Amino acid sequence: MFSRELGYKLKAQSSKLEAQSSKLEAQSSKLKARSSKLKARSSKLKANQTKIIGISNRDEHPHVSGKERVEMDFGFENLDVWTRSVDFAVKVIELIESLDTPRKHYRLLEQIEASSTSIGMNLAEGKGRFSKKEFIQYCYIARGSLYETMTLLEIFRRKRWIADKDFDALKSEGLQIASMIKGLINSLYTSMNNK
Repeated sequence: MFSRELGYKLKAQSSKLEAQSSKLEAQSSKLKARSSKLKARSSKLKANQTKIIGISNRDEHPHVSGKERVEMDFGFENLDVWTRSVDFAVKVIELIESLDTPRKHYRLLEQIEASSTSIGMNLAEGKGRFSKKEFIQYCYIARGSLYETMTLLEIFRRKRWIADKDFDALKSEGLQIASMIKGLINSLYTSMNNK
């Protein structure tokens, strides 16, 4: 009789353990499914952030070729907006070097060189800062330098120092850079608010 009762108790405990095991397996499956969803979401967010920030593939924008290529980069070199800003500054400087104004306006020429190069320099300096809040501030400064450059280009166009086609090409590039800076700022705010 004692062994029969013990057998019933063991069967009942075994049934309980099997039920708990089934519950744990179901919970484990749910957690695995949730984990998969989170991984997919994380990948999607990283892809979107890459589009917004404009992280570049170094092979798409090689600044150094062949044996001179360096394996490590500064963080700012991976930003498409920085690359575009540097390219923009080079175009502005090349255009300014070809100017032939009636009275050499050296102060304005120096100012546009300073403002056009300041865009990429502020993005680089901001990327080197320790907080996203500081980086955002430098992005705003870079945007201000872009606006200053565009204003000077407009003055040069109105004075007929540069051709409309040159102005239009630089304005188009400037608008794209402004949009990229805005996207970078928004991305940084989003990542700060998700902490």
